[in-house]
Amino acid sequence: MSSKYKLSLGFLVLFSATSFLFAEDWAGFRGSDRSGHSKESKLLATWPKDGPKQAWLFKDCGTGYSSPAIVQNNIYIMGARKGEELLLKIDSTGKELWNAKIGPVFDFKGNKWSGGPNGSPTVDDNLVFALGSQGNLICSDAKTGQIVWKKDLPKDLSAEVNPIGGGPEKFGWGYSWSPIVDGDKLIIVPGGSLGLLAALNKKTGEPLWRSADVKLQAPYASPTLATIDGQKTIVQITQKGCVGVNPDDGKLLWEYKREAEYHDVVCTSPVISGNLIATSVGFGDGMDCFKIEKSGSSFQAKQVYSKKEIANDNGGIVLVGKHVYGFHMKRFWECIDIETGTVAWTSARKGITAGSVIAADGRLYVLAEDSGEVAMLAASPAGYKEISKFKIPELSTLRKDGGKLWAHPAISDGKLFIRDQELLYCFEIR
Repeated sequence: MSSKYKLSLGFLVLFSATSFLFAEDWAGFRGSDRSGHSKESKLLATWPKDGPKQAWLFKDCGTGYSSPAIVQNNIYIMGARKGEELLLKIDSTGKELWNAKIGPVFDFKGNKWSGGPNGSPTVDDNLVFALGSQGNLICSDAKTGQIVWKKDLPKDLSAEVNPIGGGPEKFGWGYSWSPIVDGDKLIIVPGGSLGLLAALNKKTGEPLWRSADVKLQAPYASPTLATIDGQKTIVQITQKGCVGVNPDDGKLLWEYKREAEYHDVVCTSPVISGNLIATSVGFGDGMDCFKIEKSGSSFQAKQVYSKKEIANDNGGIVLVGKHVYGFHMKRFWECIDIETGTVAWTSARKGITAGSVIAADGRLYVLAEDSGEVAMLAASPAGYKEISKFKIPELSTLRKDGGKLWAHPAISDGKLFIRDQELLYCFEIR
């Protein structure tokens, strides 16, 4: 082999390895592990005044608050067109490849906020799982869009949503959580008298178990998987507090009960650090932190603190190191030590307004729900620091009067994805 050929081959191998290391899928709501973190690096440290380069804009997502899942540079997202909720596949240039019907849009008189799917797709191998707002759950072939199986959760699983905060009985604002995959199981949150959680065979939709000892209506928050003291656990916030369930059989492992139930909608998934779990709920409820302690084969949840800090309704919270970041009461951003509950800083009504937050490469990426501003913040307990900010060029004309930019951002392969109803932006951030 010539030295020139060896050099070329070596460069190709190095380039391929580097590309693999830099690219990361974002396979579901708030990332592949639901933490709101992207592991990508070498992202832009600052943005130009007008923002990073716009790669493309797709204008036909339809209405809804579904955020994108990205796998191998293909984007999966849900939206409603002409009264029908759809699962869409979009390629890396912003071209629609296929769509699959989920079911009719859920709406009701007096609804000024939503009109379309609220959850996000989950991608696993060659399957895509998508939940419509009426509880229609589909599994589609990722390549073709063909529906593999479908479930009507209210009809097939006697599912119920907690209507606290508004909406019809047993439906509330519609089904809004995103499913998560555990091996061959699809973990879902049907809610109701048969059990809050359930597992389906991800390939067939066949029910495998129901958490019969947790009989609660479904909240709007998505389930999270964690391993705590060697025990794989489904962590699910509830109207009463939080539960941990065994993904193998649906048995209750532990329950954290608040002194008072949350008095309005529960939308934000917990963050987990070792055996510490922190929840955040808006409308004045705030942040609870509890510790899971193991004794023999049993587990207990013991409160560490309960504070009126980071009362977050639907923008999500993110853990970087041992600090939790999120907005508080739509007033300002806060940083809290998860171990002690000590407030490291608040933004004191300056900088970007309330919205959703994710993290990558040591920084926070924030989408303001009112204005469409996008900011990069330092993920540091030292203080609130806004590094760069820009505003998306065009806002949706299809949003209902009370609606905001509630779809969470996503990062994959050096690209930042921002959705406002029918509009899906792709920005180059590497």
